[in-house]
Amino acid sequence: MSRFAEVIVNISHPDVDRTFQYRIPESLQDKIAPGSPVRVPFGSREVTGIVIAVTDHQEVENNRLKLVSGIVENGVPIEGQLIRLAAWMRETYGCTMNQALRTVLPSRRRVKSRAKIEQVELPEDRDVPPALNPEQQAAADGIWKEIHRENPRTCLLFGVTGSGKTEVYMNLIARTIAEGRQAILLIPEISLTYQNVRRFYRRFGNRVATINSRLSAGEKYESFRRAREGEADLMIGPRSALFAPFPNLGLILVDEEHDSAYHSETSPRYRASETAQARGRIAGAGVVLGSATPDIVDFYAAMDRKMAIFPIRSRAVPGSTLPQVDVVDLREEFRAKNMSIFSRLLTEEMTDTLARGEQIILFLNRRGYSGFVSCRSCGYVIKCPHCDVALTEHVGRRLVCHYCGYEMPEPSVCPKCGSSHIAGFGIGTERVEAITKKMFPRARVLRMDLGTTGGKNGHTRILKKFSSGGADILIGTQMIVKGHDFPNVTLVGMISADLSLYSSDFRSSERTFQLITQAAGRAGRAGKPGRVVIQTYSPEHYAIQTAAAQQYVSFYKQETEYRKMLGYPPFGAMLSILVSDAGEEKAQACAEKLARGIRESFSSLEPVVLGPSDAGIAKVQD
Repeated sequence: MSRFAEVIVNISHPDVDRTFQYRIPESLQDKIAPGSPVRVPFGSREVTGIVIAVTDHQEVENNRLKLVSGIVENGVPIEGQLIRLAAWMRETYGCTMNQALRTVLPSRRRVKSRAKIEQVELPEDRDVPPALNPEQQAAADGIWKEIHRENPRTCLLFGVTGSGKTEVYMNLIARTIAEGRQAILLIPEISLTYQNVRRFYRRFGNRVATINSRLSAGEKYESFRRAREGEADLMIGPRSALFAPFPNLGLILVDEEHDSAYHSETSPRYRASETAQARGRIAGAGVVLGSATPDIVDFYAAMDRKMAIFPIRSRAVPGSTLPQVDVVDLREEFRAKNMSIFSRLLTEEMTDTLARGEQIILFLNRRGYSGFVSCRSCGYVIKCPHCDVALTEHVGRRLVCHYCGYEMPEPSVCPKCGSSHIAGFGIGTERVEAITKKMFPRARVLRMDLGTTGGKNGHTRILKKFSSGGADILIGTQMIVKGHDFPNVTLVGMISADLSLYSSDFRSSERTFQLITQAAGRAGRAGKPGRVVIQTYSPEHYAIQTAAAQQYVSFYKQETEYRKMLGYPPFGAMLSILVSDAGEEKAQACAEKLARGIRESFSSLEPVVLGPSDAGIAKVQD
């Protein structure tokens, strides 16, 4: 009996974003199934493709029907579930089926040897599961009950920083494994949270697989192979770990679900927490989102009872409380003639903290030495010749573009007017490091940003040194405030809270609130009193005020009132369309045509069409 394969070929072109039918040779009929990577004739050449379905029904005339040439050796067949997920991503995010399949497909390159690929040491002894405190136990039991209902909802674990959400995750994972099923734990970026990953290895041993952006294609293949062949029960990693080919997936956990790292910047531009819920529905797996500062849209869904919410209001360590938070008005510092980047209060607190032998984190969401270089005479700002952004000053009087890597020496005179009054404005992590070392010469200082974390284990090396007491002060961008637990950190200083507050994004207040709250959460986690100093020019802003008070619900109420008036999510849906071309006039004409087409095609829905206008960064790499 003849059988036929519906194949999508690996060509990124809209005209072939569909399946093509091929006859399966008798010799391959027992080997080809949905998800199999195959070789097929296409036009005058042979290409690779993915089998979407196998059928007994012939739809192509005999004179046009061709045979499948063979199966791609060393390919990892994906499950039918992942094909369905790719189809959902295509419809939801407006990508091609090929783009979606390439996203969900496991890596196809084998490693030459079974080399150790985990990024942490494997401890010899396994941890005994700790007893959960009453709040943690109630949350774990409630979630377990919810995900085993006939029509389960997504669960939101809403716990304050330091409340022990990880212990709840481990409890749920252990129960899932005991049922003979597997679990996926998403974290914003595995290289930033090595402490937590070690805890999972100590608990679950070699049944853990990890994946991250710095692994080679072969190493990713090995992690996914272990998942596919039943050698692992738990996959930990960033958003790509969501596509681990577990045969019997039972649980998906998304830690720090609000984090922007879960939003893909390339097509398909998917949101991992949303896609996790889609995979959960397809696989029949429970889905848990965890955060102290949930995404506004998700918290709105929980308040609307579309998600089940489980709060944890207290910190896990006995005697540990939320830190004392002080807001410093930088305008007052200027009036008091304090020209330092450190307020008087922060300088005093740093001096006292170092004297006690405790540690400090200084957070600034901008790397480099200064924000930009401009002329004080004519106002000229030195920009990248290939991108529509100002060059950032780095140590050694280097000007660098953080988008394309263009680099040039800093000029001694203004290229426009010839004035010698040209200098850096703003402040970056490198400059904070230099000033800190000058003010506190005896302190051991570490800096953690993209400039210091090169190499496969760059993040781990810095975090390990700081965690073991090898430094007194850690300076960094937002990567230092994601999920880390440093028992001896009792002071966190936020150098400038305004950098993210006035960006051209309707979520800027939400992002600022989340960053401040997460940064503040690093202080005072082990029973020692914690202190946080927030420096800002906008102390009256509700995002600053509510973050200082650690009051998420209060922020949520004010933020949703603002969004409701303007029709922003969750009260309306928004779609951003980016048009790019090497020719600016061509891109502009295309954008205008799109805007007209949307207004005409969807006139009955009365859409609000904004633009077209220049993108936030109008030119990148020419």
